[in-house]
Amino acid sequence: MPSRSEIEYFGAGPAPLPTSVIEAGAQAFVNFEDMGLGLAEISHRSPTANKVLAEAKENLTALLEIPEDYDILFMQGGGSGEFSAVVYNMVNVWVERRRRKLQAEVKKEDLEQDEKEVDVKVIEMLKKEVEEDLKLDYLVTGSWSLKASQEAASILSPEQVNVALDARQSNGGKFGNIPAEDTWKLTPTRKAGGKGSALIYYCDNETVDGVEFPSFPESLEAKGDNEEDEPLVVADMSSNFISRRVDVKKFAVIFGGAQKNVGITGVTLIIVRKSLLPPHTAHPSPALLRALGLPRCPVTYDYATIAKNNSLYNTLPIFDVWIAGQVMKSLMANFREKRILGQEEVANSKAHFLYETLDKHPEVYQVVPDRTVRSRMNICFRVCGGNAEKEKSFLSGAEELKLQGLKGHRSVGGIRASNYNAVSLEAVQKLVQYLEKFARSQA
Repeated sequence: MPSRSEIEYFGAGPAPLPTSVIEAGAQAFVNFEDMGLGLAEISHRSPTANKVLAEAKENLTALLEIPEDYDILFMQGGGSGEFSAVVYNMVNVWVERRRRKLQAEVKKEDLEQDEKEVDVKVIEMLKKEVEEDLKLDYLVTGSWSLKASQEAASILSPEQVNVALDARQSNGGKFGNIPAEDTWKLTPTRKAGGKGSALIYYCDNETVDGVEFPSFPESLEAKGDNEEDEPLVVADMSSNFISRRVDVKKFAVIFGGAQKNVGITGVTLIIVRKSLLPPHTAHPSPALLRALGLPRCPVTYDYATIAKNNSLYNTLPIFDVWIAGQVMKSLMANFREKRILGQEEVANSKAHFLYETLDKHPEVYQVVPDRTVRSRMNICFRVCGGNAEKEKSFLSGAEELKLQGLKGHRSVGGIRASNYNAVSLEAVQKLVQYLEKFARSQA
């Protein structure tokens, strides 16, 4: 039976964790800080649990330099759960902002109206705006953003979801590139003469298709100081979270499942702008949402409720939060003043080694995505043009060397080497050596 040190694991998720964190976690699971209880057993409302939660938030804030006007939430449901949550929450924000604006306009028209008259008029006007103006923009660049857009259409309606970009249309029906921004069909903002969208959603790194946005899209940059006239950008960073520097201020919401770079399955991290939460932005009442024909957010997906209760509205898996906090703490200790930039340098270096080797042997290896959008986290390629026997032989040879988790996603096949933070440089070097060896065997 192989030891942990003998295995090099390149699975796409759940992903490997630093061995030091796993070993500390084993002790914490049995007897945390000599309490006589494991972290999975204690109350999520205990002082110990609150301390674990506070330290995880502090570590993430320091690592990504998160501004004070953002809140950090720990939730459950994974990235797929957030496909739904962002729709409910951002539509709530859209409704409240529209309601507030309409209410001011109606009151200004006739100062003698009572509140009930005002409310009736506002609801009728809001109904029309929901029917004519409510749009959610999606940039579909891979399997996960496609699923997110489909979930939005099922919660609302297909007519209210604007797929501003479907990368398959410019790539022979397959994902693998990100077309130029001037081809995107985003809903025009009010500043540009349009009505604006409730959100603009994209997946920063697509694990299945190996596509990563190289940087924040220029067309999504804020053009002024009035947040209510600017795009509210939502990003799924599940698979490249804490792997590179992020300018958090450019986003309304960032979310990610923990099981790639941050921790273990069971907890989801959300970074949300406080101006989108009460008291800055009130919550539409259930009665108003029903009157508008819009769905009410399930309480466990409601950002306002989770934020108000310090992520402890329902039972939070504190052990999972502790693991995530330890991973972030280890990055801070490893890179010190460089913080996330240190991890970014390592991730870039490992990805460079892998792509450089693949590109040396184009007759054997064919990288799937376009060179301009190659993921640093998920290196997707085919062997000998997708020859099934050759790919089977490649995977078999890798397994013999204890290089595991290299099989591509079941929906697309091929080979996928996931280069998450806990994958060491030594592991990448072993894989590079095997890539070279296999290529020579095909000569």
